[in-house]
Amino acid sequence: MVVKNNLRLLMAQHKMNIQDVSDRTGLSRKSISKLYHEISTQITFDVIEKLCNLFECEIGDLLYLDNETKNDISRK
Repeated sequence: MVVKNNLRLLMAQHKMNIQDVSDRTGLSRKSISKLYHEISTQITFDVIEKLCNLFECEIGDLLYLDNETKNDISRK
């Protein structure tokens, strides 16, 4: 299992782009871009809080466990 996010979906539903999210949350464009493209390796509680507040959603609407994706961390 691997943790994935619905940021791309939430942004589309709210008709926002990366710059919009950055401007409204104070988060860097780089951080938003990494989450949007799902290349981020970690997310802090304050980032989760800011995104959930912006999209007026619960944590489970933003993050989810993907059972289909194998996590290669155990091999490292």
